[in-house]
Amino acid sequence: MTERSEEFVRQTEPLRRELLAHCYRMLGSVDEAAELVQETYLRAWRSYGTFEGRSSLRTWLYRIATNACLSALEQRGRRVLPSGLGGPAEDPDAPPGPAASEVAWLGPVPDAAVTHEIPETADARDTRDPAALFAVRDSVRLALVAALQYLPGRQRAVLLLREVLGFSAGEVAAMFGVSTASVKSVLQRARARLDEVAPSPESVIEPTEPHARDLLRQYIAGFENADMAALEKALRADAAIELVGTRTWFRGRATCLRYLAQVIGSPGDWLMTPTRANGQPAAATYYRTAEGTHQALGVAVLSVTPTGITRITVFPGGPGLVARFGLPSSHPSRS
Repeated sequence: MTERSEEFVRQTEPLRRELLAHCYRMLGSVDEAAELVQETYLRAWRSYGTFEGRSSLRTWLYRIATNACLSALEQRGRRVLPSGLGGPAEDPDAPPGPAASEVAWLGPVPDAAVTHEIPETADARDTRDPAALFAVRDSVRLALVAALQYLPGRQRAVLLLREVLGFSAGEVAAMFGVSTASVKSVLQRARARLDEVAPSPESVIEPTEPHARDLLRQYIAGFENADMAALEKALRADAAIELVGTRTWFRGRATCLRYLAQVIGSPGDWLMTPTRANGQPAAATYYRTAEGTHQALGVAVLSVTPTGITRITVFPGGPGLVARFGLPSSHPSRS
């Protein structure tokens, strides 16, 4: 590796995670985001010799990444969750609707891909900022990313660059080659639109907090032990379940429990591994096959509050999705 190559890697590699988070917020797909981060680094490498330092390297990379995202967004519509397509299903006893392959679905992002976790055993010499970690988690929560998809690409980009990433109006104006007044106008329209489509803010719990971990354990135990009472205790009265990949979702604890009763099976049918996605507690889900092994089905992401679980978003994807979380595609049967 040449000295120039080493310098490029040294200066740009520490920004990879935050660039992935930015592209994910823009696109709603971690796969697309990863591809565009790679494209960003390729474009940056090709132009690195002409980089004159008129802006910071971080600003320069964000300009490249944002423009790549805007180009990608021109090719398709917004990504959604089932609740963004219509009202809740009225009959939880009916089978979920067929997979809607024509819909571009919002996908989850593993926390580990976009944050530098601070170990619980970290001492006072650890220089990572907990506030910065919490800010990243907040900015990739499913409800916010889903709401961002309603904004036109330019509005989405300006809102994220200004209010999530903290770039000045002047810096954003330079990225897009427009006036500062234009950036302020776009930001104003983006805020107004987000207020229209974003759900009311809830008092969500950080996934590392004891109560959040307890709710996740209770949810997992409910499935693994086929314990409907445990699930009823964990869910809030206004809880919802979304089945990504279909247009089906349910609202209200009683309705959700009627649906869960159909899928919970017998003790041992389900196996779940705790993880984190979108700054929220999550569980990788496995179901017992006829051969007795547990095969990966997908990931369930929980929205948790001090009063219980308010939403369960179920993402299919099988072994491929579960592998993104660093987890195996199957588990042997338990004795």
